[in-house]
Amino acid sequence: MEYSLDFYGTLAALVAVLLIGRFFIAKITFLRDFNIPEPVVGGLIVAAILALTSHFAGIDFKFDNSFKDPLLLAFYTSIGLSADFVAFKKGGKILFIFLAAVAALLVLQNAVGVGAALVMGVDPLVGLLGGSITMSGGHGTGAAWAEVFGAAPYNFGAATEAAIAAATFGLVAGGIVGGPVASFLVRRRALATPGEGGEAESVFEKPDEERKITAASFIESLALIAISLLVGTWLSSVLKGGAFTLPTFVYCLLVGAILRNLIQTTHIHQVFDREIYVIGNVSLSLFLAFVLMTIDLSKLVSLALPMSVILVLQVTLMVFFAIFVTFNMCGRNYDAAVLAAGHCGFGLGATPTAIANMQAVTNHYGMSHMAFLIVPLVGAFLIDLVNALVIAGFLKLPVF
Repeated sequence: MEYSLDFYGTLAALVAVLLIGRFFIAKITFLRDFNIPEPVVGGLIVAAILALTSHFAGIDFKFDNSFKDPLLLAFYTSIGLSADFVAFKKGGKILFIFLAAVAALLVLQNAVGVGAALVMGVDPLVGLLGGSITMSGGHGTGAAWAEVFGAAPYNFGAATEAAIAAATFGLVAGGIVGGPVASFLVRRRALATPGEGGEAESVFEKPDEERKITAASFIESLALIAISLLVGTWLSSVLKGGAFTLPTFVYCLLVGAILRNLIQTTHIHQVFDREIYVIGNVSLSLFLAFVLMTIDLSKLVSLALPMSVILVLQVTLMVFFAIFVTFNMCGRNYDAAVLAAGHCGFGLGATPTAIANMQAVTNHYGMSHMAFLIVPLVGAFLIDLVNALVIAGFLKLPVF
């Protein structure tokens, strides 16, 4: 027996997934400590319930997926609209050095993932999904590329399940290894630290300067996202099938970034960063809720062993890379150690995990203003762009 939920029923289900996730996160310390997102917790719980209902009661649910793609594109557009090129100048030379280290890791993550998959005799797409797509890209990028791999010409049926499993594992691992890596570097290298205490710099307005979200401002922000979606999807359709094809979300991200800096340079409009962030965060949460609650958990069984091997290799790679490459490239000082902790966070999980890692380190050893400036710039925007180019390059290899 199958029940089909229309647009409104599906929307209600997505909101229920997020509320379920919030409930369990509030009750379980582990989920809070490792910053596991609400849609991941709620989505996996609902997916398990739906799987059991289908198996034992023979009842299946079909959801309306008409707004799934727009939600994903809106999220990446919000990332583009948050990219202030003026802020990149503040990062100075170290910003580009750190970005170079991040780019090198992306290549290595894919090389390790694909190489391990080939050695174990499984689809190399499993290695790519267990590489930079989910390790440095997180759930959003993982789900986006899973959509690509699930369709022709790849037709990899378990892409979404593999991506979500890898991204969730990476999120937890990134929160575990970051702090110990920085502490090891501080003690082993006897680094000079600023002293205990200090708070992270806020990425939003100061309380006494806070701009209120209103209906008028929301419409303005929504207009920017709508324009970026329109132009980005048009560019994707025009350039599709070229020598170097990129997913649609990359074009939306780029158009958003260009639009934001164009209107600010010409003083046409001041982008409301906090509002854009809220719209993007809501879009991603609803998108992930849909993807996670509709995954087929049984498809993970055949991938359990190869995915486990690949993910253990990725964690090992991240730890050694942070200690021997990120730290050395970024100056071999305390700021470099904090950057290494942050790199572990979004190199295996997401930018919030990176910030949490750095806060834990700086609360103990002292503030690193440079790290808190650079990591959000790289982790919240630049890495998605570079990662897309690296992934597209790997897909040109003969094994695919």
